[in-house]
Amino acid sequence: MIVGPTASGKTELSCSLASEIFEIVSADSVQVYRLLDIGSGKPDAAIRGRIRHHLIDIVEPDYPFSAGDFCRLAENACREITGRGKIPMFVGGTGLYIDSFFLGLSEIPDIEPSIREKLSGEMDERGPLSLYDELKSVDPVFAGRISANDRQRILRGLEVQRGTGRPLSSFFEGKRGFQSERTLFIGLSDERMIVRERIARRVDSMIKQGLVEEVRSLREMGFGPELKSMKSIGYWEINMFLDGALAMDETVERIKINTGRYAKRQMTWFRRRNDVNWFRPGENEKIIDLIKEWIDN
Repeated sequence: MIVGPTASGKTELSCSLASEIFEIVSADSVQVYRLLDIGSGKPDAAIRGRIRHHLIDIVEPDYPFSAGDFCRLAENACREITGRGKIPMFVGGTGLYIDSFFLGLSEIPDIEPSIREKLSGEMDERGPLSLYDELKSVDPVFAGRISANDRQRILRGLEVQRGTGRPLSSFFEGKRGFQSERTLFIGLSDERMIVRERIARRVDSMIKQGLVEEVRSLREMGFGPELKSMKSIGYWEINMFLDGALAMDETVERIKINTGRYAKRQMTWFRRRNDVNWFRPGENEKIIDLIKEWIDN
């Protein structure tokens, strides 16, 4: 099994290898949704025609897709792929999905939705740092693994603690993951300035391709801004624009800023691992040589 944990150039690299060897398992939390095409940067039909992709366009935009859903469907995909004598190649930048599948996902009971709603209100009133301090007092182990500004995981840690009476970290024991000594991790990294420039070009391109029209169409079909999918970067800002809360130029700038912040968090997440082989985009020959050596061994 081979994993490419960052977004830049992921599918292009895959397609440069023999399609007879690999099939792609997308680990992108937005590409799972049908109709969210432009803002999620889904690979185009030509690329998907050259090599089979899994876990893209699998649920409607109003489905609250979770890491548990990803693990279950990714396991099924891997079973199909290996059954055809091929190797699963995971690509994408959702660190939670990658870690949940390879390191294991804890069996956490369902939490009463009202607890999450109450915490969200507290987050708005008190801010993330105040809730992070609370998380440190009730679950220092989990708090030590995340940033003080990681709103989603702070909320998750506190909702589990309040809902079960147990710290989230206590559920980490006994997890079943799929990583082995035969798992190869490859990451792509570049200078921060180059990444920012690439993000700016990508956002401008998405706007030209019709991202505003895509979001407007989704809303007309009944998929409103309150949905998890529509709170993704790009879709959230366009929803703000359509609601009259942002001007167009401010909307575009916010997408660029929020995407840059996400890219930074993404790199921080994967840099914690000591088993990732890091390359710069464009070092295809070195990457291919590493994969060939890995296959031969």
